[in-house]
This record gives sequence, C-alpha cells and structure tokens, in this order.
Amino acid sequence: MSKSESSGPTERAVIVVLRVMVGWIFLWAAIHHYGNSAYVGAFLSATKTFHPIYGALARSPLLPVISFLVEYGHLLIGLSLITGFLVRASGPFAILIMLLYWTAHMNFPYIDNANYVIVDEHLIIAAVIVWLMVRHAGQVCGLDGLVARMAPVRRSAGMRWLVGLSPQGRAV
Repeated sequence: MSKSESSGPTERAVIVVLRVMVGWIFLWAAIHHYGNSAYVGAFLSATKTFHPIYGALARSPLLPVISFLVEYGHLLIGLSLITGFLVRASGPFAILIMLLYWTAHMNFPYIDNANYVIVDEHLIIAAVIVWLMVRHAGQVCGLDGLVARMAPVRRSAGMRWLVGLSPQGRAV
C-alpha cells in the first residue's frame, strides 16, 4: 500500500495492530493444540447444524490428515499475518477456516450460544481479513514491503501480486 493510498499514520497503525492481533489468534490456536489430533476430532464431533458433514469427517480415516492441515494451517496463517509476509496468499485460507468454524458452531440461527444470532466472532475475523487483504496489509510494516523491493519479485507477475505490487511494480 502506498502512502498516498493510506489515510495516514492512524490507518497504518490500525492495519498493523489488526494484522498482528488476528495473526496471534491463529498462532495461539496452533500452539495451544499442537500435537493433539484428538482436539480436531472432538471439535468435529460436537457440531450441530452441519453434523452429517462434520461428524463424518470426525470418524473418517482422513482425520489425521485433517488434523495436520488444521494445525499447520493455523501456524502458517498466524506467522504470515504477524510478519506481514504473503498476506494475500494466507488470507483466503484464513477466511475459509473462519467460515468453516462459523458453520461448525452453528445451531441455526444461533452461533455457539443464544447470545449470537447469525453473526459471531468468526464472521467478524473473516471480514477483518478481507479488509487487510484489500488494504495490502503486508506492505504496512510487514515483510511484503521489504520483499517487494527485491529484483526477482519485481520481475515475476505472480510474486508482484502476492506482495501487493501493481503490474508496473509499484505498491498498490
């Protein structure tokens, strides 16, 4: 994100704080459940609205693979957001996880308990991640801004997109 596009230091500070806070949510989930594959199975078994789908996954022989993907997905997303590295790559996966958790907690129309109707923290976190992606959060005090200056990144259209550069190689 270029300085001309930002509304100033306050927005930049909010971007960094939200990026690190959401990243910490994912990183703590990875740390907290590291090596506990039973956690994912128990979580999937306790679903309500979409229990035929999630419950079947809990009893599936693929559960160790699912547990691995959840555990290391949380880790990589958390590290990506905290460091500001490849936020555009990790963002869609973070949004997908939040939407899956949202449906897993659903007892329609309630989410997790009677205090949340339709909207809960999972949707709010997903919306924050969308905003961070749109605002090129990795460019703001993140490694995407540093990596974007490297010549090989500037020559590769895919890498330019991942770190938030325009096709002309300028910060967008």
